[in-house]
Amino acid sequence: RRVLWSVNVAAAHREGMLSSRTTLEHFAAQQSVPLTRFAFLLCGDHQRAEDLVQDAYLALHRRFGNVLPIEAPVAYARRAIVNAQISHARRRSSSERMLEELPELPSAPPDTAEQDAMWRALAVLPDRQRAVLVLRYYLDLSDAEIAATLDCREGTVRSLASRAFAALRTSPQLTEDQR
Repeated sequence: RRVLWSVNVAAAHREGMLSSRTTLEHFAAQQSVPLTRFAFLLCGDHQRAEDLVQDAYLALHRRFGNVLPIEAPVAYARRAIVNAQISHARRRSSSERMLEELPELPSAPPDTAEQDAMWRALAVLPDRQRAVLVLRYYLDLSDAEIAATLDCREGTVRSLASRAFAALRTSPQLTEDQR
C-alpha cells in the first residue's frame, strides 16, 4: 500500500492540529467517528468503512508507533483510507462481479429516498471521482487540498469532478429535481 509520507498541513490547520505528543489511542478515540463517516462515504459499506479506518490506524502505528509526531494525523489517516479504498477496488475488480441491478433492500423510511437515490448514483462512480466529490462536499476541501490528498494535480481534480457531475447528470437513479 502507498502511505502518505508528507502531510497536508493546510487541512490540519483548518481542522485543528493535535499536539506533537498525541498518542494513537487518544487520536483513535477522538477521530474514529469522523474517519468512519468519511470512509463510509467513500465505500458505501459500514463494515468496509470500519475496516478502512482500522487499516489507517494500523498504518499510523506501523509508521510512527504509539506517539504520533506529525502535525496532521487526520490528513495522514484520510490519505491512508483513500489509498486503501482504491487498492481494494482494484483487487475487487478482478475477483468480484458488479451486478446490473442492486439486490432488494429493506424499505427505507420515506424521508431518506432522496439520499438513497444520491448514494446509489454516487456508488456507480469510479473511486477517484467519488473521492473528489466526498472530499469537496463532505469535507469542504479546496482543489489544492484534494490534489494533495489524492496525490495528483489540481487540473486532474477539476477533470475528475467534471466527469463525475456529467455522469450524475445522466444517472437514471436521480430524478430531474435531484440533478
